[in-house]
Amino acid sequence: MRTLYTRLVLVAACLAFVVVVVGAYVRLMHAGLGCPDWPGCYGEMSPAHAEEDIARAVAAQGGEHGPVSSAKAWKEMFHRYLAGTLGLLILAIAIAAWRWRSTLGRSPVLASSLLGVVILQAALGMWTVTLLLKPVIVTLHLLGGMATLSLLVWLALRQVDPRPAADPARAQRLRPWAALGLAVVITQIALGGWVSSNYAALACIDFPTCHGAWRPDMDFAHGFQLVRELGKTAAGTHLAYEALTAIHWTHRVGALVTLLYVGGLAFALARSRGLAPYGIALVGVLAVQIGLGVANIVAGLPLGVAVAHNAVAAILLVTLVMINFALSRIPSRQAP
Repeated sequence: MRTLYTRLVLVAACLAFVVVVVGAYVRLMHAGLGCPDWPGCYGEMSPAHAEEDIARAVAAQGGEHGPVSSAKAWKEMFHRYLAGTLGLLILAIAIAAWRWRSTLGRSPVLASSLLGVVILQAALGMWTVTLLLKPVIVTLHLLGGMATLSLLVWLALRQVDPRPAADPARAQRLRPWAALGLAVVITQIALGGWVSSNYAALACIDFPTCHGAWRPDMDFAHGFQLVRELGKTAAGTHLAYEALTAIHWTHRVGALVTLLYVGGLAFALARSRGLAPYGIALVGVLAVQIGLGVANIVAGLPLGVAVAHNAVAAILLVTLVMINFALSRIPSRQAP
């Protein structure tokens, strides 16, 4: 039973990563409204059964250049199929955690909490479509996907239970710094989601400056209004370019903070006995992520690079989760 449970969790964690990456691809392909209802597509199980409805929608928007097309509908539904499969896997994990709790020797609370997160995530997925890609919902949906991935990784690590041979005193000192590093990365992912959901990735097309200035003209008040429609202010007027610039510029500043803080944490880990592999892995993933972020700006947001930027953000998050778990498993004192 323990082996089967571990396999279920590992498969679900891998699938959660795929769902996050495919979700980013769907968003970047502007396919989020490929099927404007939920959970089906024009009331059908697949775009193949909704061909007539899709054709009418394409004709009404004057061609396939708009949010609806057969290709976009299939992209959107493929993401939903994957997410639905992941939801069923997590339901199975929660049931197994309760039924086999004595054999597993673990509390089923984390698995049950994960199921609650997935239910909320499904609701956010529905609202993403029915509320027409409202930025705050899209960003929360991204964070929900990252939370699902993180909890599954933590659940998987509890089965493997890695305990690095590190100095307990050193590990104890590093724990709060690693926890803060995780918070920094989560905040940066949220800022990145806000950039993506507002389509502000190319609000600054030069680097390292923005519009030739270190601090260009920006409108933070409207850029960070949470309750509003896509491309609109809370009052319903058109969202000014200065607001998009503020969103993009803030993400850049967040990237600098992440580079300095997480880079420092990686250096501290690399210099610690038993923790060096974690530090090396962290600095490697961080370097790749920063490089992809710069490449997005310089190259004009190529699809492959933009999707990779989302994928490596998830890997960076998972790396911090693994570091925090490993540090939590090191005993506070040396065994006598």
